[in-house]
Amino acid sequence: MDASKLDTEAVAAWLARNMPGFEGPLEAEKFAGGQSNPTFALTSPSGRYVLRRKPPGVLLKSAHAVDREFRVQKALADTDVPVARMHVLCDDDDVIGSMFYVMQRVDGRNFDDPRLDGLSKHDRAAVFNQMNKVLAAIHSVDIATVGLSDYGPEGNYFERQVGRWTKQYRASETETVPAMDALIDWLAANMPADDGKRTLVHGDYRLDNLLFAADGTDCVAVLDWELSTIGHPYADLAGVIMQWQMPPGGSGRGLKGVDRASLGIPSDQEFIGKYCERMGLPGIDKFGFYLAFCFFRMAAIIQGVKKRGLDGNASDPERAAKMGTYVPLFANAGLEASKHG
Repeated sequence: MDASKLDTEAVAAWLARNMPGFEGPLEAEKFAGGQSNPTFALTSPSGRYVLRRKPPGVLLKSAHAVDREFRVQKALADTDVPVARMHVLCDDDDVIGSMFYVMQRVDGRNFDDPRLDGLSKHDRAAVFNQMNKVLAAIHSVDIATVGLSDYGPEGNYFERQVGRWTKQYRASETETVPAMDALIDWLAANMPADDGKRTLVHGDYRLDNLLFAADGTDCVAVLDWELSTIGHPYADLAGVIMQWQMPPGGSGRGLKGVDRASLGIPSDQEFIGKYCERMGLPGIDKFGFYLAFCFFRMAAIIQGVKKRGLDGNASDPERAAKMGTYVPLFANAGLEASKHG
């Protein structure tokens, strides 16, 4: 089954029965890029929408949870976290071959490159301040009030995540990567004690998963909630710093070697400091563990992308193959992070 195609007639027929106000016919265009859940822009006489679906084919257990994406964004509708309005979830695989949901189409700007070429120094600083503010807002959500207390298990988040992603990595392993094996061992041996912090976490919080106002610097929507759960907030924060340690440009989308001060972009410590200020924290001890964990998890995710590409189930097979070459790089970066408390 081709992940780039969508049976618009089947979708339109289902929406006509299940989404109040919907009117067909329907046109669909797949968004470029993205390796996880195929995403389509929908246009119809009744409005403009976005559809996200599970990819076709055999999938790893718990992966591509579009039903969780739908639930968390629906729960955040009246909070300080900007999200698109959720319309309907279809959990009947028989309609188009996999589960999908339809949400509001939010207009805005998306930045792939954190150097933010084309923006002024002032606007760059404003965008990163928004990024910091929204991250703090996610971690400040009252999970009981919005009905998400059961959205993730109790207990040590990092212990749970290392176990989960180690299993996912082993399930999609295509060759031995010594650095990855060493990083898995180090994380298990240096697991921090559970400090009781339990918040909503996005799981893949980075600049290119945010939409900003077309004519300003306000964040108008946080996208791609597939990896969200109830867990430890430092994982999201370390994920931001991890991304910035990548090389700049199309592949890394990072800030390594960039003169941030001249561009109005905060340093790692400035971003962490502003986050701590917003969250009322004196600082964060042993940040190296959280950073190493993020490199490990990303390496495991990329390995899954590579395996789906080899199996013919990737949203973009060519990009999947290219991404697969980065697994050892992320694993080695995790080992390097582990050396810095």
